Amino acid sequence: MELNKCSRCGNFYVSNTNVCPKCSAKDNFEFSNFKSYVQENGFENSLNTISNETGITVQNLNRFLEYEDFQNFQKTLGNLN
Repeated sequence: MELNKCSRCGNFYVSNTNVCPKCSAKDNFEFSNFKSYVQENGFENSLNTISNETGITVQNLNRFLEYEDFQNFQKTLGNLN
């Protein structure tokens, strides 16, 4: 494990995750909402529109796009179409 800076709140923490333990639950909730939104609506809308409709900041949406879990999710969606 190494010292990391939380990408949500900026606090330092020791872990292998993207966010600190305090932000983890909110991050998981927003990530789940984002995946649900994409599954229902696709990527037809801009990140600003998605942000307005989900309440998730554009900064966090950009972060979620880089998650390996989201990359795998996109591949699964691609296989369904």
